[in-house]
Amino acid sequence: MFCSLNYEICQNMQEKKDKNRIGWRSIIISFVLIPLNNFWIMQVEGVWNTGHSTCLSLMWHVVINLLIIILINVFIIKRYMPKYALTQSELIIIYSMLTLGASISGRDMLQILIPVMAWAFWFATPENEWSELFHQYIPRWLTISDNRVLRDFYGGKSSLYTHLNIRTWLVPVLWWSLFIVVLGFVMICLNVIIRKQWTKNERLSYPIIQLPMAIVEDGGKLSFFRDRFLLIGFICGAGLNIINGLHFLFPIVPNIPVSYLDHDIGKYFTSRPWNAIGSLRLPLYPFAVGLGFFLPLDLSFSIWFFYLFRKAQEVLGSAMGLNALPGFPYSNQQSSGAWIGIFFVAIWLSRNHLKLVARNIFSGENKDESFSYRIAFIGILSGIVFLSIFCYRAGMSFNIILPFFLIFFMLSIAITRMRAELGPPTHELVNMNSGNILVDILGTRRVGANNLSIFPLFWFFSGRGYRSHLMPHQLESFKMAERANMDSRKLVYGMIIAMTIGGLSAFWALLHLSYKWGMSMIPIGHDSGVYSMLQVRLSNPIGTDVPSVIFMIIGLAFTFFLMFMRTLFLWWPLHPAGYALSMNFGIDYIWSCLVFSSIIKWLVLKFGGIQLHKKTMMFFFGIILGEYCTGGFWSLISVILQQRTYDFYHA
Repeated sequence: MFCSLNYEICQNMQEKKDKNRIGWRSIIISFVLIPLNNFWIMQVEGVWNTGHSTCLSLMWHVVINLLIIILINVFIIKRYMPKYALTQSELIIIYSMLTLGASISGRDMLQILIPVMAWAFWFATPENEWSELFHQYIPRWLTISDNRVLRDFYGGKSSLYTHLNIRTWLVPVLWWSLFIVVLGFVMICLNVIIRKQWTKNERLSYPIIQLPMAIVEDGGKLSFFRDRFLLIGFICGAGLNIINGLHFLFPIVPNIPVSYLDHDIGKYFTSRPWNAIGSLRLPLYPFAVGLGFFLPLDLSFSIWFFYLFRKAQEVLGSAMGLNALPGFPYSNQQSSGAWIGIFFVAIWLSRNHLKLVARNIFSGENKDESFSYRIAFIGILSGIVFLSIFCYRAGMSFNIILPFFLIFFMLSIAITRMRAELGPPTHELVNMNSGNILVDILGTRRVGANNLSIFPLFWFFSGRGYRSHLMPHQLESFKMAERANMDSRKLVYGMIIAMTIGGLSAFWALLHLSYKWGMSMIPIGHDSGVYSMLQVRLSNPIGTDVPSVIFMIIGLAFTFFLMFMRTLFLWWPLHPAGYALSMNFGIDYIWSCLVFSSIIKWLVLKFGGIQLHKKTMMFFFGIILGEYCTGGFWSLISVILQQRTYDFYHA
């Protein structure tokens, strides 16, 4: 009996060693893939201005990587070397790491930061007086001011790999990489604190992870890929992109117009007040319809309803003469107030859980998370201290640093909540950021020239769009780990490694391409106006923007009203997250796709029941995979041929 017990103990120890070895194996695979993917992203998004994988909540290039690994795992490793087959947990780690690594290189992250680091000095002229206005406030250890380095950076036909270039870029790159990792770690700690409330207590739906979880189940199942409805959907999605891709190369091939740019019915409204509607595009992306099918019905309805609500405000403003008021209907300010409202609603709904967290911080007891609430709390405090010292050394004032990051993390938590509950295919919160909110509330005089001059450097994480925000991706990875009953500690290690390698490789990829092509030839453009805006703010200081503050309060109050109505009436169909999301520009890319997905889902549930819903779900899985795979194929062709090819998602 003793021998048997001893054997079982040894066997368990060996299984634990194998599990640890396998866990690190997935991290090593991701470690290799992240730089390759970041180069791919920078080439197609940065240089060709196509692809835009990082603008999507479910990134197509990550799905392609995962799919290739799973097919190898299913058809080769499981068949011939089953002992070494990748597990579901490993595939989740790979998915999480690739997503975070790509997020940092995304359209709204380092594709913005890297040009901003040089813009203020290269484009300074005697006419714009930038050197007199704000050069003294720009930290040299975070930017590039040497014209010898910038000449080749903007002109191209050169190489990054010279002693002068590497020495000049090295210090700013390392500081910004450290900043990004610490910022991301604070988000991990916040997710550890809120995860249980949103995942187990409120049981939010996490629509974005439905497809990744389906394809990683049991390390990949052959039965999933043989499903008839999935194959039909795949053929439809792939066929569409093949036809349109051939049309791009050979115009004689007919085109199937589904892009955001193909249909604009706003041009038919030419008389006042209807012409105030502006652009009213009708995107018809099948993959977006598919992703929308997995949204809760009331939430998808709320998104497109409030998009039309925003357009109605513009028409009404024109009819009543309110468009003479600069900024009316202050959509960004309404959206800002709404997102802050969602934060407060989320905190209120989590109040009992947060009380438990507070008790556990002092007791050190909680076994359900990747690490204890006490460690998470210490991590948040330590991270905030580092970020504050970083910003103070960069030139910001402490009385602005703390509210700046308070607003940023309020927005981050609200966006993460929205992704967990709503899961739209994309979300772009244009110009809705801590800096602009502080300027609206305090005015440029109170904010101060030193702080205003640093805000453009923070445009990449609190500025442009938040489409590749790290925090929602982290929480979705935690949810996948929870569904798979896996040890999420290695997932945390993988996240930190992914953010580190992702930041460094993203810097390398875009700098390499910039010295090859020339930054002046790379059509990123999302950062080009930040210093011009700074010039206006410093040249014409103003106080509190009263109308903007009023509309923020309106957005906040309306969000509370919508939440109250949902609490009071179970049938109430309008969700505050739809209002917050649709009052900003980003939903324009997909709103009509969600109209179709809402109608399809309603018809399926009403007349077909659960069985038809499952079949339709597999069909849309196929649509998404078909479009993603063939869209990714055209993207890879563009890298190989070094020229643009068909872009199946324009953003």
